Amino acid sequence: MTITDPATGEQQMLTKAAHGHVHAPGESHDHTHESGNHRAVSSSALMYRPLGDAPLRARARRAVPLRGGDEAVDRAADEAGAAPSPSRGGLGRESGSGSGDPLAHPHEHHHRHEDSAEAVLHARAHGRTVALEQDILAKNQHLAEHNRDWFAECGILALNLVSSPGSGKTTLLERTIRDLHEQLPIHVIEGDQATANDAERIRATGCKVIQINTGTGCHLDADMLARGLWQLNPPPRSVLMIENVGNLVCPALFDLGEQAKVVILSVTEGEDKPLKYPHMFKASSVMLLNKIDLLPHLRFDAERCIDYARQVNPAIKVFRVSAETGEGMDDWYAWLRGEIASRQGPGTAP
Repeated sequence: MTITDPATGEQQMLTKAAHGHVHAPGESHDHTHESGNHRAVSSSALMYRPLGDAPLRARARRAVPLRGGDEAVDRAADEAGAAPSPSRGGLGRESGSGSGDPLAHPHEHHHRHEDSAEAVLHARAHGRTVALEQDILAKNQHLAEHNRDWFAECGILALNLVSSPGSGKTTLLERTIRDLHEQLPIHVIEGDQATANDAERIRATGCKVIQINTGTGCHLDADMLARGLWQLNPPPRSVLMIENVGNLVCPALFDLGEQAKVVILSVTEGEDKPLKYPHMFKASSVMLLNKIDLLPHLRFDAERCIDYARQVNPAIKVFRVSAETGEGMDDWYAWLRGEIASRQGPGTAP
């Protein structure tokens, strides 16, 4: 995972090893695989180190949970009879590289499987794959609640924008920022597997933005968001727009701590998308039906699409918009102002 500030070009690189968890620079660890059991010992806390020298508000530090070992892997290790992580009475911090080099990354593996597929099949046979997935989601939820508490303390409205690739999320975000920049302080975290292209587009609007690249990951998670917040440092009583990785599956499962998910569906997609991806539409508070300026040229039944969305989620709010022409965007902006007023107090939304 890489966090990039497009304004300075500075990057924070966080590597994700084959065994699945994230390593920050300076985090040392040892791994062995024995008879299909994954033993893991993390010998230092996983902490985000901010890029650059800009001062951060002390309260912002609460947004980033510090991890003293990977609890999900620890529990799996317990089942296998493996050693615990340092935060649970195992090795101390001194058991790292000892070099003092923050980029030192000792990494020893002893493999007795011919390939990873055999290890996966072995784990599934013992029921550990499901348990590990549950642990990962539980850990993410715990970190998401920390993020949510911090947003509430700071009066920040955080929205998680989700969609399929090509729905027009970034164009819609650009238009929202340009139309409201004199009224609302908006900051953005961009999520993509690679490139900072979308972050550069957002930066061109004058908005402060941080890019998170997930590599092979198909979604942002609460820990990634917390790390991005360190660098972005959004001020109190502002709006944070999180543009998630284009995907209607995984982001539905991973709470980031946002106040609401906003799903964008374009009329160039199938009108039955809400039925095909019900978890995402059920988890979303708002659906923006985008690119309605193209309706005269398409065989797309907007009413049927909206009906499908409300079959899945009767409470979902639907706004028909065109980020290209601006049609319907005032309804979206009115909803934003209402959310700001309800969460930050009367008189805060222009």
